[in-house]
Amino acid sequence: MTLHRLGADAGHHDVAASLDEHGYALVERVLPPADVDARRAALDELLEATPTGRNVFEGFRTQRVYAVFAKTRSFDDLAVHPLLLGALDHALGGHYQFSAPVALQIGAGESAQVLHRDEDVYPLPRPHDPVVVNSMWALCDFTARNGATRLVPGSHRWPEDRRPDESEAVPATMPAGSLLIYLGGLWHGGGANTTDRPRPGLLLEYVVSWLRPQETQLVAVPPDTVRRLPARLQELLGYNVFPPFLGYVDGRHPRRALDPDAARADDPLRQTAP
Repeated sequence: MTLHRLGADAGHHDVAASLDEHGYALVERVLPPADVDARRAALDELLEATPTGRNVFEGFRTQRVYAVFAKTRSFDDLAVHPLLLGALDHALGGHYQFSAPVALQIGAGESAQVLHRDEDVYPLPRPHDPVVVNSMWALCDFTARNGATRLVPGSHRWPEDRRPDESEAVPATMPAGSLLIYLGGLWHGGGANTTDRPRPGLLLEYVVSWLRPQETQLVAVPPDTVRRLPARLQELLGYNVFPPFLGYVDGRHPRRALDPDAARADDPLRQTAP
């Protein structure tokens, strides 16, 4: 099976249409080569102090940099890239945050990850609207041999009792600088790396703000670090409110915990209290 691909000139409508139909959107060459090289160098520095995984799912030859936004500023703009935010707005609505942002490198000799759905960590009855969207930024060429993410196209529309066969999985090969976005209800898994070189990438998973994220960013990223970040990135780290008032702190918008002088209009209970 051939995957549906979009060019770097793809717009929000193109990405949304691909997500709806296929369960993923693969946009090639969003970042220029020099940009990719700089981000890969930043990841290499982080990986020097990062151990390999502890179980089959993490990958015993895969390094995962958790709490990545506490450790580097090299990926801030990718988290709020307009093409990605447009896809998130389309799939999740206007209120979402990070669930599991991880910079990772699949090492040489790594085995294939089991096929899974990211949203299955939440015990929600099916069918339901999308609650999770994941994204992968390719920091090298992703190939069928070095661990390109395997997708089962269209599986986001499958009935609950259907399970995928490995023969239905297609490697999402893509050149460095490409962006893969996929719904949490799509069956997928990391590929095996049968080469002698690692496969680096940036995995940014988002979840609707009324569900608990997998990694608690409010603890993972120190407040002093968050204070220096743009407001949109602060929101993605958990300093947000799902209307009318899920997520408040002491009756106020959590941003007031960072900046006591923040606008009073941000206080959720101010708008709803009798």
